[in-house]
Amino acid sequence: MRRQFLTSTTALVLLLGAGNAYAGMDEAKAFLDKEIGPLSTLSRADQEAEMQWFIDAAKPFAGMDIKVVSETIATHSYESQVLAPAFSAITGIKVTHDTIQEGDVVEKIQTQMQTGQNLYDGWVNDSDLIGTHWRYQQVRNLTDWMAGDGKDVTNPNLDLKDFIGTSFTTAPDKKLYQLPDQQFANLYWFRYDWFNDEKNKADFKAKYGYDLGVPVNWSAYEDIAEFFTGREIDGKKVYGHMDYGKKDPSLGWRFTDAWLSMAGNGDKGIPNGLPVDEWGIKVDENSRPVGSCTARGGDTNGPAAVYSIQKYLDWLKAYAPAEAQGMTFSESGPVPAQGAVAQQMFWYTAFTASMVDASAKAVLNDDGTPKWRMAPSPHGVYWKDGMKLGYQDVGSWTLMKSTPTDRAKAAWLYAQFVTSKTVDVKKSHVGLTFIRESTIHDKSFTERAPKLGGLIEFYRSPARVQWSPTGTNVPDYPKLAQLWWQAIGDASSGAKTAQEAMDSLCAEQEKVMSRLEKAGVQGDIGPKMAEEHDLAYWNADAVKKGNLAPQLKIENEKEKPITINYDELVKSWQK
Repeated sequence: MRRQFLTSTTALVLLLGAGNAYAGMDEAKAFLDKEIGPLSTLSRADQEAEMQWFIDAAKPFAGMDIKVVSETIATHSYESQVLAPAFSAITGIKVTHDTIQEGDVVEKIQTQMQTGQNLYDGWVNDSDLIGTHWRYQQVRNLTDWMAGDGKDVTNPNLDLKDFIGTSFTTAPDKKLYQLPDQQFANLYWFRYDWFNDEKNKADFKAKYGYDLGVPVNWSAYEDIAEFFTGREIDGKKVYGHMDYGKKDPSLGWRFTDAWLSMAGNGDKGIPNGLPVDEWGIKVDENSRPVGSCTARGGDTNGPAAVYSIQKYLDWLKAYAPAEAQGMTFSESGPVPAQGAVAQQMFWYTAFTASMVDASAKAVLNDDGTPKWRMAPSPHGVYWKDGMKLGYQDVGSWTLMKSTPTDRAKAAWLYAQFVTSKTVDVKKSHVGLTFIRESTIHDKSFTERAPKLGGLIEFYRSPARVQWSPTGTNVPDYPKLAQLWWQAIGDASSGAKTAQEAMDSLCAEQEKVMSRLEKAGVQGDIGPKMAEEHDLAYWNADAVKKGNLAPQLKIENEKEKPITINYDELVKSWQK
């Protein structure tokens, strides 16, 4: 995910003459000729019409220098190195698009929120902060912006209904706070060739009594991990699982990115569980957070959450390479491409671009098709139908109220340019981080699908809606997210048990929420902590109201394992 994309379009940038004073349709046509070509859902005439709209809308801001920022992934590197110079050449607005680490983006936007100092004019900020932005009211809500101050710079061809992630960036007040720019899911990854090998299939069936296939539940995943770990394939021993365990900020994403939901933590609900979400945070009928611990009706330290952490610890120790326990997210990411891992439950599709290039030849066939596939993740024993099943990262354009209006307008034009129908298909071929329905169904991706290992099939499937980012129950993402890696790091290092780690985490989350309640900074949608009772009380209360969380402990957490044939799964989607 953190891999830089190196573009070969230096000639294009020179041709466009980024920053020159002759912005206009000639520069737009040069960009369309050299960079876009046939890779757009719009006809050439409609592309030129869209470019003309940008040229006209940008005239009041010609010569302005603006700065925007995003995390460093292939999609944003492409925007920074190719689309920003093109936009500058076409509109006369000089854009500096910085790409920095994800944690730094969160830290800087937090600084702008706290100080009011305008560090950037536009932000690609994870939609995980939707609850933060809605409660603090320090970002412009785009619904009102597009109808008001930003109306004259809002593209009539923006087509919000075409975006697949706007439900994630819409708050309980029904207003849109962020515009998706890139999106990727956290799926199950496996060696399709090994799973279809006749000896592997026969040996697995003989040992476990059922067919080797895509695991539907964690019980089957565990059996498959055990089966492949230590097995010799092509002359070398392989592993049945991959993960990472170093006590580092990236360990936090590993869990806030919906790991608990896969186990069955929280309540039913799409895109997020209500009233208890996948962080275990409970809200009342007015969307006010009331607790995180089971003592207040939350689920962060409930049986489902503890089960999820224990399974993570068990699998990391028993079935992953020994060095994985000392790895960070970025260090572990390239390991499956090296060819010695059979499956990984928690695999970001942002790695697809690097998994299909020449550096990943160990997992590619001679014709460039992958030896692997991606599929929906299996679910844990506490999971029920109707719950979310995993995470989608949705980096989204965010405009701060502390940014002067004219600068926000110029940044909004750039945000719409890099997400426009003119450029989105080409951008998506580079980064494979889809945001538009029309792009996902473009014929160019139908043609490319066989080389992308199931990515297109997943994004065209009905299963996609079960993957979603952090929702609106989280009242202050920057403050709360940093607690996770420290608490779970203690479990990973052996300093605490899974239960102790989650007890500590929920207590720390409640301290933050209690401080927010006392400060009153989030008004009547901020936390209002509930009374404390035992788990049985809150479980009975949930059941009475037709909810799930917090669930009681299931005595036998090793349920009957279930697998499904990958090819049959894909056919069922197509039907």
